[in-house]
Amino acid sequence: MADYFWFSDAQWARIEPLLPKDVRGKKRVDDRRVLSGIVHALKCGGRWADCADVYGPKKTLYNRFVRWSERGIWESIFSALAGAEDAPERLLIDSSCIKVHRCAGGGKGGPWLMVSAARRGDATPSSMPSATRKAGPASCS
Repeated sequence: MADYFWFSDAQWARIEPLLPKDVRGKKRVDDRRVLSGIVHALKCGGRWADCADVYGPKKTLYNRFVRWSERGIWESIFSALAGAEDAPERLLIDSSCIKVHRCAGGGKGGPWLMVSAARRGDATPSSMPSATRKAGPASCS
């Protein structure tokens, strides 16, 4: 468990009072475990599918992060932890996302020759036009 992120007791003592108490419906699962999983996912690139099972269901991590983002709970937690005098007007979490063409990753649609017309079944594949093939090889004079 050395590679996993877990809040220390001192860190959790500062965070726990800031969590929302207005729970409707089912009781929330272990907040410390879920929030540790969210921080771990964000530190490792933000892929929820890569989170370890020790943090709980990946869907729970994702849902908690998204719902609390929409409600502004993360901003209030960051502001409270930073202190009222140190709180910036906007808070940003930096991440990078690089998109490449699907053939760059070796997936479906990689480089291959596109045949524009149907070949005859008995024809030999050739990159030369059919008129050149019929005339035979060109002689060098």
